[in-house]
Amino acid sequence: MPHITRRGLAAATAVLLGATTLSACGSSGSGDEAGAGSGPVSLTYWAWAPGMDKVVALWNAEHPDIKVTVQKQASGDDLVTKIITATKAHKGPDLVQAEYQALPTLVSNDSLADMAPEIPENVKNAFAPGIWQQTTFGGEAVYALPQDSGPLMFFYRQDLFKQYGLSVPTTWDEFAATARTLKKKAPGKALTTFSANDAGLFAGLSQQAGAKWWTFEGDKWKVGIDDAATRKVADFWGGLVAEGAVDNQPMYTPAWNKAMNTGEQLAWVSAVWAPGTLTTAAPDGKGKWAMAPLPQWTEGANATGSWGGSSTAVTSDSKHKEAAAKFAIWLNTDPKALAALVKESGIYPAATAAQTSGALAEAPDYFANQPDFYTRAAEIAKTTAPAAWGPNVNVAYTSFKDEFGKAAKARSGFGTALTAVRNTTVADLEKQGFGVAK
Repeated sequence: MPHITRRGLAAATAVLLGATTLSACGSSGSGDEAGAGSGPVSLTYWAWAPGMDKVVALWNAEHPDIKVTVQKQASGDDLVTKIITATKAHKGPDLVQAEYQALPTLVSNDSLADMAPEIPENVKNAFAPGIWQQTTFGGEAVYALPQDSGPLMFFYRQDLFKQYGLSVPTTWDEFAATARTLKKKAPGKALTTFSANDAGLFAGLSQQAGAKWWTFEGDKWKVGIDDAATRKVADFWGGLVAEGAVDNQPMYTPAWNKAMNTGEQLAWVSAVWAPGTLTTAAPDGKGKWAMAPLPQWTEGANATGSWGGSSTAVTSDSKHKEAAAKFAIWLNTDPKALAALVKESGIYPAATAAQTSGALAEAPDYFANQPDFYTRAAEIAKTTAPAAWGPNVNVAYTSFKDEFGKAAKARSGFGTALTAVRNTTVADLEKQGFGVAK
């Protein structure tokens, strides 16, 4: 998040989603009116990760004084709307699983509590600085604890790289050269595709380049979606698409699955969770793919971006913030809890100590040919660059899909599309009543 204070944020922001007539769906038991003195504290936790109830059962077995009940929710924008609606009606849960990019929206709508008074100073040391930064304001207020992360990496077919005499690129210039070399040797194949159906990947690539999409100046938001770092990324990929050096088709389609499975595409810029996707999309590639660090913009640099990730936050409605924070700390730092999150929920934990232990001590089955998969992944995760989110990420992402989708299909470059995304995002902030720096 931008380094701003809660007071400054409140002064500059209006309610993003406005007054709503949606009926609140919170549990009336989200706060224990009688207080801890009358018996066990009851907490409600809204989450979407699978198997979370099994993880929470471990807590409940060891903490009879604080009982946590999981209520399964949808993720993404649906949950953001629901939590804002519920907290405005004072019927919100005690805790919520929130994606990092959603936190500014929730904070600006007074849906989250500052957990800093309940968080020991050493807790932040459990996470990479670039991950911890996404949950704080100004290094003082703490609005969530990191739960999982998605550091970006480079995945490639080892056998096909060897067949075509290709080297794993360490810089983006080498990446472009590799794409062109492959096209000359095998015109029917492509190194990878640029997909406009998931803005999260482009955001992560821009993050690696040093982009700051939302920052705070005085009492106003500043939108930098077309800043120099992002434009560099857009021009790079737009140029490769325009010349036909990489494909221009979206991911997660039957055609993309086929290309990944048959070797029509030799590489994929993705996140640490890629093994799960490849297992389904490219089953015939098991044992043939490998992972390497993301190419760098400058030789010798060492940074990556993120694609996805979520946190555990305490809501402003909770009547037991101390108990809720205690559970959130356990969930995201306790070895037993983290091992259960990996096993039951399939997450890549944000806590650095858990990234090479327990269920992550061995490589994924799909990458059995790379036994140090998670050891290397943990080193890459430490280099995650800070991200700068704002209160209308959903609008920016929707505009990206529309504008970049058209530009990718036309192979016309991405400069105009990037400007359009920035303008749409600014217009939406102004429409919602936010102060916006010019």
